[in-house]
Amino acid sequence: MPRPSMHLKNVERPAVDYTDRAYWNGIIKMSLSKFFILCVLHEKPMHGYEVARRVERSTNGCCSPTEGTIYPVLREFEEGGYVTSAAETVSGRERKVYTLTEKGREAFKVAVAAWMDVTRCLIDSEKLVCTGDKGSICCP
Repeated sequence: MPRPSMHLKNVERPAVDYTDRAYWNGIIKMSLSKFFILCVLHEKPMHGYEVARRVERSTNGCCSPTEGTIYPVLREFEEGGYVTSAAETVSGRERKVYTLTEKGREAFKVAVAAWMDVTRCLIDSEKLVCTGDKGSICCP
């Protein structure tokens, strides 16, 4: 007996507008969310809502992770052994407080080094755009 086709019909999606700053801001914020979550937990243990507010403050609003971003990342970090969690009473409410492990601290150090490499590349790229020079370490 033939099986029904599991193929989806081609669904037309609007083309991505790579000249739209909002597109790039979204990609950058998505990429940086995990980094900044590690960054604020590197300072001290905190609960999810506090992580979100601290990330927003420390990035001057550039990165404002939502609950839909924070909790899946924290769960992923916990499953990977990068954070631990414990229930604590905070301001009269029971909250899950997350603490960076040594593995999480190492991941943060590696992330800082990787983002510094990207930052240098971006600086080189800006010089390329501004001066019209051809070639750089990142953009041959």
